Amino acid sequence: MSAQERTARGRPGHHPGGPSGRPRVLVLRALGLGDLLTVVPCLRALRRSRPDCDIVLAAPGRLAPVAAATGLVDRVLPTTAPGRAVPDELAWDGPPPELAVDLHGNGPASHLLLQRLRPRRLLSYRHAQTSDLPGPEWLADEHERERWCRLLGWYGIEADPGDLAIARPSRPSPAPGAVVVHPGADSGSRRWPVERFAAVARALRRSGQPVVVTAGAGEGALAGRVAEEAGLPPGAVVGGADDVPFAELCALVADARCVLVGDTGVAHLATALGTASVVLFGPVAPRLWGPPAHARHRVLWRPGTGEDPLRPGDAHAPLPDPRLLRITVQEVVEAVLGHCA
Repeated sequence: MSAQERTARGRPGHHPGGPSGRPRVLVLRALGLGDLLTVVPCLRALRRSRPDCDIVLAAPGRLAPVAAATGLVDRVLPTTAPGRAVPDELAWDGPPPELAVDLHGNGPASHLLLQRLRPRRLLSYRHAQTSDLPGPEWLADEHERERWCRLLGWYGIEADPGDLAIARPSRPSPAPGAVVVHPGADSGSRRWPVERFAAVARALRRSGQPVVVTAGAGEGALAGRVAEEAGLPPGAVVGGADDVPFAELCALVADARCVLVGDTGVAHLATALGTASVVLFGPVAPRLWGPPAHARHRVLWRPGTGEDPLRPGDAHAPLPDPRLLRITVQEVVEAVLGHCA
């Protein structure tokens, strides 16, 4: 047994079995769609290393269909927390986990949350306020995919950060071969102006490309304005009042000609499904959250001289980031049409 295993081992006499009779691995990633898809390589590595265990993912309940689509999670333990905060508690039932894995953050709140469940082992990054946990050092300039794979590798679980793919859905797309335009984002700083999305969609329509506009919950007016200004028919908007059901969104993205999107979850879905994408970056550099370097993914990023090279803007500000505003309609149209040729 390694020093890390001895340090992370829980109380003696612990029985790891859950209701199914199998040991359970609890993974904390109580964040969003893109965050979950980013750790698919880690979930795959955990499944491979613990084939005798059930994988339980602590995440918002709305991500249960996404977790199921990965084929790597046995159950979602629903969480509730504002924004990207650590949940106050987890509704864990039965014996403590055989293994708990903190893929949420660098602590200490996420560490303490998992420690309260008294897992047999806990894998996490090192933090001064949870000094009883070993773990590697947290690096602020690391890509999200690399970060979590490195964590598992430190504990002897090899994960390939490029192993991001999920299975293509069996259901047909509602708009096969369309260019999917997703103008929404969680914060205004990552949202390219509506009129620019509309101008791109109008140019694509005039070039003969079918276009659909997707909208998350509460984004119906935003998507509707893009469609109206682009001269698209009313049926071109998918979603809006609620999130697009994941099965439908997955089918739409899987069979799209290209996805035009900001730095948000739909971009990560395009990566997971191998769909061509044009991704617009603003307050946070693609070095931290961008798609893998591949011809099918085009990143547009316009930092200024002398700026912080990684986080030059506020990712939660209400207005579009200046770096987003430096991206022109013409270069976006050219990037999308380059995938449609």
